[in-house]
Amino acid sequence: MDINILELTNEDLKEIFKKREKDSHKGTYGYVGIIGGCMEYTGAIKLASMSSAALRGGCGVIRIIVPKSVESVVAPYLLEQTIFSIENDAEEKMKFHQEEIDMALEKLKAIAIGMGWGKGKDNEKILEYILQNKDIPCIIDADGLNTLSQMNLEILQKTNCKVILTPHLKEFERLSKIPMEKIKENPIEIAKDFADKYQVILLLKGSTTIVTDGINTYLVTRGCPGMATAGSGDVLSGILVGMLGYQEATAKTIAVGSYLAGIAGELAQEKYTDISMKASDTIEMIPEAIKKIRCLKENIKF
Repeated sequence: MDINILELTNEDLKEIFKKREKDSHKGTYGYVGIIGGCMEYTGAIKLASMSSAALRGGCGVIRIIVPKSVESVVAPYLLEQTIFSIENDAEEKMKFHQEEIDMALEKLKAIAIGMGWGKGKDNEKILEYILQNKDIPCIIDADGLNTLSQMNLEILQKTNCKVILTPHLKEFERLSKIPMEKIKENPIEIAKDFADKYQVILLLKGSTTIVTDGINTYLVTRGCPGMATAGSGDVLSGILVGMLGYQEATAKTIAVGSYLAGIAGELAQEKYTDISMKASDTIEMIPEAIKKIRCLKENIKF
């Protein structure tokens, strides 16, 4: 098995979260978007939490892109975030409308798609259009992964987007068509081969999270049992899309984002216990996690 497994260094972490220039502004750190939501799974708090995680991750502006049917439900949960609504179909799911999709994605440096999206009839059309016509980093998670698993994955080999997939084991089974038990036998090699074949960055969630672009592979072991709660995956995707507002979409950047989420989760568990913490507690601790990263000494882990 020829796999180039790399370790994140303290300098890797500190470089991404270095102090910002005094004369920078929100545009310096990027406009990013989150596409999701439907009446069946409004996920208002979920989308708000994701967008909050994105802002804590460092982007300049976050745009929540939802069907019109849920705009009024999501809006009360948003403070610093902006919102863009797209026409919905008769089932109140997001409808494919090219002009609206183009407007929604205007100026965005990166997007995350799929959270609370449901099983809309036009989901495949929307995802296909983005992959065929855009050239920005695109994180696909949750219902976005379920949508992608029903499509021809060859589209990933043809897109100009830098695609980041963030499945847990069951979602990866649906994507790869490889039984979960077989994945568990050799997850690193299978993840690496999948990423290499489809030219994506794959983040395979687990007690050890595997991040690979098919060439370089990182293993992230930060995190804690308290993160085994609803919404933790959404927080991670929020952090990642926030970072992609001002960082290049590489396996290392995605691994650092996973590392940051893990540290923030550990700090949240210390405060709220492994039983009582919830996903939003991880968001609360992102600033403390960044402070700790900035204080790292050379070759000393915490």
